[in-house]
This record gives sequence, C-alpha cells and structure tokens, in this order.
Amino acid sequence: MSGDSPGVVAPPPLIYIAGLALGFALDAVLPSASVPDWLAWPLGGLLILAGGFLAASFVGAFRRAGTAVNPAQPSTALVTSGPYRLSRNPGYLGMALVCAGIAILSGALWILATLVPTVIVIDRGVIRREERYLSGKFGDEYLRYVSRTRRWV
Repeated sequence: MSGDSPGVVAPPPLIYIAGLALGFALDAVLPSASVPDWLAWPLGGLLILAGGFLAASFVGAFRRAGTAVNPAQPSTALVTSGPYRLSRNPGYLGMALVCAGIAILSGALWILATLVPTVIVIDRGVIRREERYLSGKFGDEYLRYVSRTRRWV
C-alpha cells in the first residue's frame, strides 16, 4: 500500500477489459460453442442491464457519500448504503455481469472462460487490498459492515 490508497494492481475496468480482449482473442483462434438467438438476446441483454445498473448505482453511492470512485485515490467515507447494503463489491460484480452479457450477445463464449481468472485477479489484486486498506482506515466501523454484508452476493 502506498500512501492513502489501497495500492490495487491496476484500475479494475482495465482488468475486465483485458479479460474481454483475451476472451475475444481466444474466440478468434479456437472453436467455440454458440448460444441460440432466442436465448442470447434476452439473457445477454439482462446480464448487461443488471451489470450496468450495479455499476451505475455504485458510482452514484460513492458520489453521494463524497468519496473517490478511483481506488488509487483516498477514501474519505465508508459507503454502506445503496447497492452496498447487499454486496461489498457491487461495481466489480456489475462489471463481471456486463462481461458475461457481452460474451453471450457476441457469441464469444471464451470470454466466460477468461472471466474466471479475471475475477481472481480482481479478488486478489484489488478487493483484498481494498479490504486491508478500509479495515485500517475505518477500523471497527468497517469490520461491523463486513460482518453483515457479503463480499459478492
């Protein structure tokens, strides 16, 4: 951890974009299954809408609390309202859902395979570092929040 930030390995959106790019690259060179249109559009669309809603609601919750959305900047408030009542990581969950939706809608199902290591990088290189940081910064208030709220869902 450097200074007043969690010291994440990379900006989370870039981690998800890298996973998408790798999935599209694999899809271009390896055989892939397909999802029928009658299922792809409603399922992929629902995943993208749900993920987009979570991502937007997380940004809104941070803005209302007056704290930085960017994990490289200091946190000035512990956000426990809005989507944070249900998940400690609604933004990361939202981005994962959007990636899954893109995989289904585009028919590039290798993205689903690359989503697994992407989420592992998010968990170990972002979330765990943020949790250590928030625990040190907000102490018992954060520990009480952790005890009543799941990490993902």
